[in-house]
Amino acid sequence: MMPRAELFKEIIADLRMAASFVTILPVASSKSAADGAIARSTWALPVAGLMVGLAGALVYKVSSRFGLTPNLAALLTLAATALITGALHEDGLADTADGLGGGRTRERKLEIMRDSRIGTYGVCALILSFGLRWSALAAIANPWAVALALCAAHTAARAGVPAFISLVPPARSDGLSASAGSPPGRSVAIAFAVGTLALAIALGPGKALVSLILLSLAGLVLARLAIRQIGGQTGDILGAFEQTGEILILLVAASFRMGG
Repeated sequence: MMPRAELFKEIIADLRMAASFVTILPVASSKSAADGAIARSTWALPVAGLMVGLAGALVYKVSSRFGLTPNLAALLTLAATALITGALHEDGLADTADGLGGGRTRERKLEIMRDSRIGTYGVCALILSFGLRWSALAAIANPWAVALALCAAHTAARAGVPAFISLVPPARSDGLSASAGSPPGRSVAIAFAVGTLALAIALGPGKALVSLILLSLAGLVLARLAIRQIGGQTGDILGAFEQTGEILILLVAASFRMGG
């Protein structure tokens, strides 16, 4: 059994590695990315997501304290979370929409997804993503409820990523998605447990169950599309998966809030 001090160092290294992948914060891990280290650290992705959610919640709270309307506070919150993540997941969503929506062959779709330019499908996807999340946060309105929804969304949306990587093969033989390897079952289970716990605490068991069902269905649909059209997942597909999850959870939080 690993000594307690060594285990603590491993956990911190995994957290730093996960945070370095989902944020632009200078927290790169000292751990080597070789030998499956990236795949093993995927359990910490939802924890890194929680950090992003807390930052967004703080921006919303401060904005509200300064008398800004829920609409303006929600817009600033989305801008802050996009800034912290370097709009990594938004970029993945846009590239996925362009790639899956355009191109007639697998090779052309993958080429489009690697192109740094954004197309019509990508623009539409980003408008929908920001619009739906902005509307959901503005509808929730209450700063405390917004904080809970943000933490749940950013945590749980990343909690399914290890399982998605494990179940859907990489579409390319090169690139980070292929070189990172498949997460071990333990990392998948821990990430899922963290995401489920975040949903249950933040939204309650009923809303958590609805969110998990929607996330699972969205993941299955995206996985099927990715396998059929490009042969598997890429980093862009994973970004699209995260964005879809974030949107769905915020919509669940907003709809249940409005319903009573």
